[in-house]
Amino acid sequence: MSFLGRVGSVFDLQLIIILLIRVSASLVSISIHETCHGLAAYRLGDPTAKRMGRLSLNPLHHIDPMGLLLLITAGFGWAKPVPVDPRYFKQPKQGMAVTALAGPASNFALSLLAALVLSLLYHLGAGETEPGFWAMVFFAVFLMLNIGLGVFNLFPIPPLDGSKVLFSFLPDRVYGLLLYYERYVMLLLFALVFFGVLDTPLGFLVNAAAKGICALFRLPVGVLAALLEYGYL
Repeated sequence: MSFLGRVGSVFDLQLIIILLIRVSASLVSISIHETCHGLAAYRLGDPTAKRMGRLSLNPLHHIDPMGLLLLITAGFGWAKPVPVDPRYFKQPKQGMAVTALAGPASNFALSLLAALVLSLLYHLGAGETEPGFWAMVFFAVFLMLNIGLGVFNLFPIPPLDGSKVLFSFLPDRVYGLLLYYERYVMLLLFALVFFGVLDTPLGFLVNAAAKGICALFRLPVGVLAALLEYGYL
């Protein structure tokens, strides 16, 4: 094989590895996110998600094609919403808020776990071997994906989780009205994403959270940035 051919093969293999890392990290993140929504609702008395088979870590039960594509390419996105029936809750608005917060909370917990593992790998010198290096790239991507997913879903725009929390503080009549028109407000979210309106505030919050987590686990920000250059080629 010629030199150029070998370079091309290595480059293709690297792209395949990066794609696998990003897809697998995205699938794990959204599956846990949605399952935690369902578990929270179930613990509060709503069996809807369990009855519909959504208390599962199987990604096929949770994938929204557009949301997954954005998560893989842009670092933020969404999954197919877990069905929740607030009539089962003793306090519907508060139950919806707790159920909504369970998703982003799971992502922040996963980001902390990823930072812990990444810090251990870094301080143990795992990056000196090729398998160790790619493991570090995976956890760097996984860390940022979960921060992005957690922060993005806390924006108070329907149907994102943050809107359910915001709605819980509103009067019942206004709450019911907003829920009724939620599907139409979704168009606003798509427009904001399409035109990049959320990019600046989202980027600021994600970077701030990443710096804080890196400081917590004594992980140099420069190391995370260098790993992400490989993970987002």
